Amino acid sequence: MLRQLRKKRNQKGFTLIELMIVIAIIGILAAIAIPNFIKYKKNAQDVAARAAAKNAYTAVMAYLSDYATSTWASIVDADGTGKLATGGFRNTEGVTTTKTANLITCTPAGGAHYYEVTEAGSITETAK
Repeated sequence: MLRQLRKKRNQKGFTLIELMIVIAIIGILAAIAIPNFIKYKKNAQDVAARAAAKNAYTAVMAYLSDYATSTWASIVDADGTGKLATGGFRNTEGVTTTKTANLITCTPAGGAHYYEVTEAGSITETAK
């Protein structure tokens, strides 16, 4: 019996306590990393929406320079196609861009804010 115990002590491997400590450390790291990842993802979606708002405004200005008889209020583009596309706008993935008579609105799918652009080019950030 004593010989069998001595043989088992010479075996290589991890003990249960060592494995539990490693799992606990991984759990602590995951508990810290996952909320930060979610926050960074929302920030990235907000930045994409802001960039889409700037690009849509530029597309409207390009459209107005090509079609001099048009006005800001006459460009109504509900889905990011049509007149905005004629101005060179491509809708950003994960961002819904609409152009009403008064505003360009860009809303990210999962972000915390949406952005509105006025005719003067000022961008307003609003919490959802």
